[in-house]
Amino acid sequence: MADAKAVSVRGIDPEIYRWLKVRAAQHDRSMEAEIRAIFAEVKLADETPGDGSLGALLESFVENHGGVDLDLPPRDEPARAADFSW
Repeated sequence: MADAKAVSVRGIDPEIYRWLKVRAAQHDRSMEAEIRAIFAEVKLADETPGDGSLGALLESFVENHGGVDLDLPPRDEPARAADFSW
């Protein structure tokens, strides 16, 4: 990273600091590397198009990989509610 920047953060809540330290250890990373990974996750989530729902995420994934054309047969009868009676 030739153009890498540095940031110092002071006043981190001790509980958050402990959480970050544990999370970094679970991922076998330094705390600094864990913070970079968290930033990358947040950036990716922020760039996800749509409303953030699973459907929007899947739609974006399909569109980014060439899309899909489905030949759906016409319905023979109108849609009806499911019957759950015994």
